[in-house]
Amino acid sequence: MSRYRRWNDLLELLATAGQLQVEEAAAALNVSAATVRRDFDELAAQQMLTRIRGGAVAQGVNYDLPLRYKSERHPSEKQRIGELAAGMVRPGQVVGLNGGTTTTEVARALATRSDLSSGTPTPAITVVTNALNIATELAVRQHIKIVATGGVARPQSYELTGPLATGVLEQVTLDIAFLGVDGIDAVAGATAHHEGEANINRLMGRQAGKVIIVADSSKVGRRAFARICGPGEVDALVTDAGIADEDLNVLKAAGIDVVVA
Repeated sequence: MSRYRRWNDLLELLATAGQLQVEEAAAALNVSAATVRRDFDELAAQQMLTRIRGGAVAQGVNYDLPLRYKSERHPSEKQRIGELAAGMVRPGQVVGLNGGTTTTEVARALATRSDLSSGTPTPAITVVTNALNIATELAVRQHIKIVATGGVARPQSYELTGPLATGVLEQVTLDIAFLGVDGIDAVAGATAHHEGEANINRLMGRQAGKVIIVADSSKVGRRAFARICGPGEVDALVTDAGIADEDLNVLKAAGIDVVVA
């Protein structure tokens, strides 16, 4: 098991338990206690957890919980963000959507936009996604052409990752990429908990003419493990009114257009 995979697994265990002892983490991952101690120390240095005697506790970090749990967080804010973001799409455009609860709301808002649904079988927009749930929801909409990447599915986010997903994204161009993230700040940029998802999301952004981050205010000012893109590669952030004035001003100073839903 690679160090990065092990770190992600440790953070997922910590998200569920809230607190982990070295011995129980070592048994769960089938590694030595010494390895877990080193991992805890390195993750603590990155402020991803807090060390305690004999183990670690979760503190100050959004962890990579399964999508079914994340959907219960800030639902009304995510719906407003989704509707505002979907309104930025023009007929005829090609839109990229990664996985996540907020991008799912963008997809739902696109599905119900009356001006895109003319009643004819001709698609009004094309959506390229690596999210199984988004592809499934939009597949029945005649006004949306769906392109789903291949890849290996992650149960936490329903996102497809790996070389098969990369192969499809390298062959397409996008007008807009809407990216859901686990953290966004003016220094680290957009970040995700899982390095495989971050890699695919990074490629999706690079293939797009415009990159728009869609994230509720709880993600603003936070950093996750793996970088998706730097602040200079983000055109806009669509968030909710809960964003702190300080965070808003810092992001704007970094050149990111902040749109509040």
